[in-house]
Parts: sequence; structure tokens; C-alpha cells
Amino acid sequence: MTTNTPEFTVSELANSLKRTVEETYGHVRVRGELGRTTIAKSGHCYLDIKDDRAVINSIIWKGVMSRLSMRPEEGMEVIVEGKLSTYPGRSNYQLIIEKMELAGAGALMALFEKRKKMLAAEGLFDEARKVDLPFLPKVIGVVTSPTGSVIRDILHRITDRFPSHVLVWPVLVQGDKAAEQIAAAINGFNHGDGFPRPDVLIVARGGGSMEDLWCFNEEIVARAAADSKIPLISAVGHETDWTLIDFVADYRAPTPTGAAEVAVPVRADYLETVKDYSLRLLRALRRTTSERATTLRAARLPRIDAVLAPARQRLDSSLATLPPISRLLEPKQNRLTRQGQALLSAMRFTKQRQKTKLDAQSDTLNRYGLMAETALKRQLETQSRRLDRAGKLLDAYSYQGVLDRGYALVRDADGIVVRTKSATSSGQGVSLTFADGEVGAVIAGKAVPKPKRKSATPTPDKKQADLF
Repeated sequence: MTTNTPEFTVSELANSLKRTVEETYGHVRVRGELGRTTIAKSGHCYLDIKDDRAVINSIIWKGVMSRLSMRPEEGMEVIVEGKLSTYPGRSNYQLIIEKMELAGAGALMALFEKRKKMLAAEGLFDEARKVDLPFLPKVIGVVTSPTGSVIRDILHRITDRFPSHVLVWPVLVQGDKAAEQIAAAINGFNHGDGFPRPDVLIVARGGGSMEDLWCFNEEIVARAAADSKIPLISAVGHETDWTLIDFVADYRAPTPTGAAEVAVPVRADYLETVKDYSLRLLRALRRTTSERATTLRAARLPRIDAVLAPARQRLDSSLATLPPISRLLEPKQNRLTRQGQALLSAMRFTKQRQKTKLDAQSDTLNRYGLMAETALKRQLETQSRRLDRAGKLLDAYSYQGVLDRGYALVRDADGIVVRTKSATSSGQGVSLTFADGEVGAVIAGKAVPKPKRKSATPTPDKKQADLF
């Protein structure tokens, strides 16, 4: 059956729908509640916007996320702007968000109260966990923007009251990245190396709307302030502005200038106080000394010479009756001399006995040494004779000695010693080793006849004439 209905491929139809949706809803503004919210490792944020009857899948690209003034969280009521598009790979549509804002101050306050209750339930606001501020900090850490009037006011007030070493950790105090930077600065002061550890921290920002101060209501900032081991002063906004970090901090200052006043005392006041204490102490010392002198004069005590005179006379009388000191010491000296002489004699006698005993031991040692030397020489001579006999016997049994007596060593062409007649054959080449060298030879077919021995009596010469 033929039809005039055009045919589309799946991709053609999906792309056509995508163009239609994007052209029709190229810019939309939607209000709803955030549902599932997931931030991928790539930095993109995938979330749902819903109401009581529908849900729209949405996405915020990484570049847009860095420009948002808040961090999307489930349950927030927001107004978003963007465009509607489709995702052909899954046959669904999605909202690509380009802007996001909370749906009025009521939504901000609702989220603020929700986080406040959660952190309070965890005990982060308890007064028992807060610590006292140091009386006179040597180093003060300040977490704020490096530009603007806040840091200038803090430095000016600290310089006027009590000059101290101030370390500034520059951060953003507004926008999406501000919360992460503030939390990182608090943690950095607590765990950082390479700089003096502050005795107190000040987290400060000037006044602004609730949206401007929202980064100080982020959970990451509140928890960083709660975990700080360094006493922390919050000074965010004006006196009427309250943020979550104000409830967590160890001390809440109404303004940044007020934080500087809480952090350090007035140096001039304490110098004046110390000076006043010094004058009062000096006056009290003088008054006490004067009163004691008056009391001594009123007691009419005798002079010291009059009190000591009788004792001095008794001492002189006692010294006159005592014998001379030399007479008292003479018996002791004589006894000490006798004991010294006896000790010297004993030491000499002991030394003589030790010398006699040492000489006897030395003679014995010399005698044993001579005996050992004689025995060693005798042993060496015996071993030398045995070695000579063994050497001569070795020479006698060596094959070289046999060769010296007129014998020869027979080897075949392979260098193997020929020991029997049967191991040879006629015409076989052999080598003969004599005492003075080696020569080659060939085995004959039969034995070579032994040469006749010449008689000792010479035969007469037949040519000699007979005498008879």
C-alpha cells in the first residue's frame, strides 16, 4: 500500500524536534523547587526543577556554575532562566539554566532557618564548645577581601589600640566561589606552614543584602569555623545582620571595627594603669617603711654596741684562760706523724714484697720461655728432616727420575701413554720422551736385534808380521 507520508530516520526526527523546541522555547523563566541535585566531577550540575505536578530535568554548565551567587541545594525554591532543549540520546527534554536566583527573601529565610536548626541540633552553637579570646594576641589572622574599607578599618583600629602582627588571607566575600575560599582560609590558618600561627582569627565583611551575605550562611563555612582550633571572631555585615557563622564563632562582633576592638586592648590605657600601679606601690612601700621606723624609735631599743659589750668581755676572759693553740695541737700532730711513718714503712715493705714476687715470676717466665724455644727448635729440626726424606722419596718415585736412569716414555699420536706391546702396530707413529727431551719414532715390523758386545781382548791385527 503506497502513501504520501514522508519518511524520517530516527536522527532526522530527533533533530527536527530539537530545533522546534529550541526555537519555540529559546528563552524561558521558570519558578520551582529544586529536587535531585548532583555536581559531576566535570563541574557540570545536573538537577530537577519540580512543583506538585511536574518535573523538568535541568543542567547548569560548569562555566555558568562559577558565576552563580549561590550553590544549588535540594529543597531550595528558585527562579531560573534559560532555554529548553532536547537530548536525542535519551528521547527527553531538559532545561539548560543560565541564571538562578532564590524565589524571594522568604525562600532565603526558610533555607536559613533550615540550616540553622540542623547545625544547632549537631551542637555547633553550644556555648560549652566555645573558647575565650586571648587577652593580648601576638599574631592576628584576618579573612576578608584585600580591597575595600573593611581591611583598612581593621588595620587602622588595631594600630591605634595595640599594634600587633596582622596576617591577611585574601578571599572573595560574595558569589558562588566565596564560601569555598572562606572555608579554605580558616582551615589554612589552622593547618598552614611557613607563617606564624595566629592567636585569634577575624572573619569580616561589610554590610549588604541577605543575598550578598549568603556565602557566610553556607554549611561549609559554618563547619570550618566550628572546627577551628584558633579562637574565631565573626564580623559580618552590620549589627542587625546575622549569619550562620555568627552563631558558630567564639565571639560575634557587630562590625569589623568592633572585631578589632575586641581582639586587642587599648595599649595606652594599660600603660597608664601600670604606671598608676607603680606609683601606688611606691607610695605604699614608703609609708610602710616610715611606719616601721617610727615603731622602732618608739620601742627605745638599746644600741647594738651596748648589747654586745658583755658578750665580748666574756669571750675575752674565756680566751685568756685557754691554753695556747699549739699545745692543743701538738699531741695530734705527733700522733699523725707516727701514723704517717708507720704507713710509709708498710707501703715500702709491701712494695719490696711485690718486687721480690715479681722478680721470681719473671725468672720463671724466662725459664719457661727458654724451654719453649728449645722445644720449638727441636720440633722444627725433626719436621725439616722428615720433609727432606719425603722430598727425596718423591724424587725417587717420580717418572723424571726413571727417565734419568735410561728409560723412555712412549706415547701414541693422541698423547696416550703406551704401556704394552699389544697396544702398538707396525708403522705406527709414536713419541719417545727421554730425560733431556722428546723425539718421534715409528714402530717397525719386528724387533731390532741387540748389538753384539765387543770383547775386552782386542783381536790381533792379521797384517802384523809374526815375530816368530
